[in-house]
This record gives sequence, C-alpha cells and structure tokens, in this order.
Amino acid sequence: MNTEQVVIQRSDSRCELCASPEHLALYAVAPYDDSKAEQCVMTCAVCREQLAEGSELDTKRWHSLNDTVWSSVAAVQVLSYRLLKRLAAEPWAQDLIDMVYLTEEVQHWADATETPDSDDGEPTLDSNGTQLFAGDTVVLIKDLDVKGTSFVAKRGTAVRGIALTNNPEHIEGRVNGTRIVIISAFVKKSN
Repeated sequence: MNTEQVVIQRSDSRCELCASPEHLALYAVAPYDDSKAEQCVMTCAVCREQLAEGSELDTKRWHSLNDTVWSSVAAVQVLSYRLLKRLAAEPWAQDLIDMVYLTEEVQHWADATETPDSDDGEPTLDSNGTQLFAGDTVVLIKDLDVKGTSFVAKRGTAVRGIALTNNPEHIEGRVNGTRIVIISAFVKKSN
C-alpha cells in the first residue's frame, strides 16, 4: 500500500481533525514531506484551508481538538498541539494545552515549527530581554489603561496564552475577558 492508502485506512476515510468524510487529502506535518504515513494526517479541504500559514482560525470549528490531541497517532497530536498554540488566547484552548501530555519526541516535533514568523525578523522580548513565544504566560509589570474600555489592567495580572503580532514590540492577550494589545516592554515572562 502507498502512503495515502495507509492513512485512508488508518483514518477510516475521515478527516483526522474534524471527522469530515469530504474532500480528503494528505497533509504532511512539517518539517516532513508526505513520503511516510506516520508523518501525515488525512484532512478535509476546510481544515487544510485553515492550516495554511497566516490564515485566521474559526475557533468554534476547532473544539474537536479536545479529542484529537489525545490521538494515538503522533502526527495528529503534533498538528492538534500546534493548532491549540495558535488558539492559546481562547481559555478552553489554553486549559487543554495545560493538560496535554506529549512524549519528549512528539513535543520536540510539535515545537519544531510552532512559530512560523520567528525567522522573519526581530524576536519579541519582555522587559527583562527574555524572548516571548505564542502561548506563553506573562505578568504585567505596571498598571495599564486599556484604551476603549473603562478598566485598568493592574500590575501583577497574569496574561495566559499570549499571541505574537507582526510588530515585535506588541503582544496580544486577554485581560478581564477582553482581548488587548500590550507593549511587550510592560510585561515579564512567567515561569
């Protein structure tokens, strides 16, 4: 059997991320190609579209990650974990990231290309010069007036599951349930 046939049989002719039986194709999980079945995931057209670099994720669609991240297939675990990291600003996704266990080998694979923008320019640094990555937890080091709202983000507030932006001086995160942009110099990475 060729790679595609093996993955079709393994997936029972369904998308391994959302279980859709329509418009299926192999998706090679980076940094690998589609030559080995254990490095590929069977995906539907909608999932493949959202997996494309720079595409915006439909958060409601990805609640299926609650199941797929626990798959016995390493490639499905890796892809699910990477999607969860992209969705880390969503409380349910961050909670799942905190619970999930990946073997050391699978974790290394999942982290291999987790931040596609990391080679494009300057890293995002906190107030201490520590590099920040998507999904990190940071703590505010000063009170911040949040524009467009009536609240102040207090010093010491933890912001879980941050997202990086195109500007290395800015990060995004949720404070009091509101997604805000924060200047990275006003935060420190939490351990």
